[in-house]
Amino acid sequence: MSIHKDQDRIEKIVHLAAPVARVWTAITDHQEFGEWFRVRLDNPFKVGTTTTGNITYPGHEDMKWLSVTEQMDQQRLFAFSWPPSAIDPDTEYDTEAKVRVEFRLEPTELGTRLTITETGFQQFPEAKRLEVLRSNAEGWDIQAKNVAAHVEG
Repeated sequence: MSIHKDQDRIEKIVHLAAPVARVWTAITDHQEFGEWFRVRLDNPFKVGTTTTGNITYPGHEDMKWLSVTEQMDQQRLFAFSWPPSAIDPDTEYDTEAKVRVEFRLEPTELGTRLTITETGFQQFPEAKRLEVLRSNAEGWDIQAKNVAAHVEG
């Protein structure tokens, strides 16, 4: 995927050899999500609530997790948002600013098509935007492999 500084979204499509119900549990159960995403979450995902925790991914253990669950459409769509300051703590952002992550699930003949979309990059300062986009795109490549290993293993 080519990245350019004017884009506002990252999209990653993963074909998983696992049924939609299995993938749904892996992405919406906070403990299972924590296993493959490498984060220790303090509480479950629930629409309208904040989930907190700590990243456990090697080299990022000092990062806190803070997200607000925005949507849970049973076995179709799970969405949460997090503040851009979680990615860029050196910049002051409006209190309403957010980066949104969506997981869309579609059944396929072989299992599930999972589309991961992250939006909200235009609010990052132009000088940092390309770096944030590249880093997050690389992160979703890693997380796509992690979720595949988790549900297919």
